[in-house]
Amino acid sequence: MGVQHLDAFFRPRSVAVIGASESPEKLGHEILRNILEGGFPGAIYPINPKSETILGLQCFPNVKDVPDTVDLAVIIIPARFVPQAVADCGEKGVPAAVVITGGFSEAGPEGETLQQEVIRAARAGGVRLIGPNCQGVNNPYHPLCASWPLLQRQGRVAVISQSGTVGAAMMDWFSDEELGVSCFVSLGNRADVDETDLIHYFEQDPNTRVIALYLEGIKRPAEFRRAVDQAAKPVVVLKAGRTPKGKVAAESHTKSLAGADAVYSSLFKAHRVVRAETIEEFYDFSKAFAYLNPPPGNRILFVTTSGGAAILATDAAEKEGLDVAPLPRELAEALQGVIPAHAIAANPLDLTGDANAAMFQAVLEKARAHYDILGVIFGDPVADASTVITPGAQELVIFLGGADVEKVERKRMHLKNIPVFPTPERGVRALAQLVPPEKKRRPARTTFPAATDGGRHPSLSECLAFLEKEGFECVYHRFAESPGKAVHLANQLGFPVALKIDSPDILHKSDVGGVQLGLRSGQEVRQAYEKMMESARKACPDARIRGAVVSCMAASGVEVILGMNRDPQFGPVLLFGLGGVTVELFRDVSMRLLPITRRDAFAMMEEIQAAALLNGFRGAPPVDKEALADAILKLAQLAQTHEDILEIDLNPVFAYSEGLVVADARIIWRT
Repeated sequence: MGVQHLDAFFRPRSVAVIGASESPEKLGHEILRNILEGGFPGAIYPINPKSETILGLQCFPNVKDVPDTVDLAVIIIPARFVPQAVADCGEKGVPAAVVITGGFSEAGPEGETLQQEVIRAARAGGVRLIGPNCQGVNNPYHPLCASWPLLQRQGRVAVISQSGTVGAAMMDWFSDEELGVSCFVSLGNRADVDETDLIHYFEQDPNTRVIALYLEGIKRPAEFRRAVDQAAKPVVVLKAGRTPKGKVAAESHTKSLAGADAVYSSLFKAHRVVRAETIEEFYDFSKAFAYLNPPPGNRILFVTTSGGAAILATDAAEKEGLDVAPLPRELAEALQGVIPAHAIAANPLDLTGDANAAMFQAVLEKARAHYDILGVIFGDPVADASTVITPGAQELVIFLGGADVEKVERKRMHLKNIPVFPTPERGVRALAQLVPPEKKRRPARTTFPAATDGGRHPSLSECLAFLEKEGFECVYHRFAESPGKAVHLANQLGFPVALKIDSPDILHKSDVGGVQLGLRSGQEVRQAYEKMMESARKACPDARIRGAVVSCMAASGVEVILGMNRDPQFGPVLLFGLGGVTVELFRDVSMRLLPITRRDAFAMMEEIQAAALLNGFRGAPPVDKEALADAILKLAQLAQTHEDILEIDLNPVFAYSEGLVVADARIIWRT
């Protein structure tokens, strides 16, 4: 049976429930009742050799005894009887069967053997299977709830899940919000029909706008890639089994090959599959794609009654690469007399607690032409909020803090197919999935302690001398005011040497060609000195340049950074992390406010991503963490005893298996 014939699962003319039960507590009773009470339009045949009628329906001992055609069988009997039941379906000419029963491949080798018997029986009889070990199917548009619980709300999202509970949770949420689903399919062990078959099927389904997949593994990788590549509809995936133990759990649950998560991420990115990180995102992303239209660009204006919620929304938007663009002058002028006089015409636009639905509507009408998206945040009980939002418009609705009014207005909007999100972060992140990567800005990063403006900047040689006086081990160095002196000192120190520009006004020496390493002769030192001075004067013509520092080349070790920044509110903040010129790029650092303990110092080392480098990596010896802890505590003491120091940057510090050495430093003093 090809994909086009999967209609037997979702639009059958008749259904047989094999294992229907008179006992209300039995699943065979509940599913039969759900099919009946859900309004299935075709014939329903309970199959149970011990009963004459169930729920007023005539029972048959075997599916083969049904006098009419059966399109779909739902099988809920002990696992050992399932192969024969499937064989009976084949003899009867039943084209499709949903096997709810568990106890197959997920239960061990014996169960795997039993599952193979089921597959052989199905193939021999021409029966397509969903399951086993699944929660059934539910199609609200051709009312068939061969599943549980009974949910009937029609919607736009096809939920396909290897976990019955995850899929049922999605159905619950869509139903609770009056949005519904287009279909629910619990895949179970995927003995036959799998996610790839269903992507093809729902791609052609007129009621489905979004395909939502919960996966623990992919059964047919090559076919899956082709399916998602060809899909015109959005595919949202929640892929579980990402960690080592999660992978083991996934492979045990439904015998899925969970695979390497990084490979899945690459696969999804290559085919523009939208990946959710959590079940909450799985719901939100599916909801956004189903009920929002992709915006033409990334410029968003937040209109709100809650300043706090708008700040959270702005943070979320910046992290997602959306442009919270300033209010255009012409819009600000047009809003005069519309918004309260005490409201600030800015983005976010806080209408304050004085706002009502009419004010929101007036603002939205004037702002619509200036932005790609309007983020409408109802942060209070705004009555009639549902009347100012236009279905299908480029409007993201977030409603919170509105108590009973919020519940009423949210329901009204959902009944108009306008999605409402409960928090700024959830709404913005869901919206951002609809904006193609090429239309986004680079995501903003969280703020970081900024370099201190002003202050007195000692030269490198002065900084190193001060640190040595305070007990830090520094690289052996000498100051050279001329090329000749640099050559002389290099000969004294022994080659190779490092040469660094010595200026209180040049903070980032590498940026101006002010660092030369591994110089192996007097000629190289002279040339490097002259070139360095020329480059620095060209880049920083007003800088005071004292000369250069000549130092021994530090032995190879792990480069780390130790730093201190005196925050205007909280005082000294210590920093530890991976050092070198990429510190600001990667920000692989940990921080602590003073006071700190030795335990804190060790914790700082473990918190960075590159902690493995400190513990010995690929045959390298572990670094001397006691020495690093000493240095961190020494830096803390320095910050406490010298309150006139605003900032210290020791980078790089070379950490060895025994001890460490400071190779470069920058200190800023209060003037």
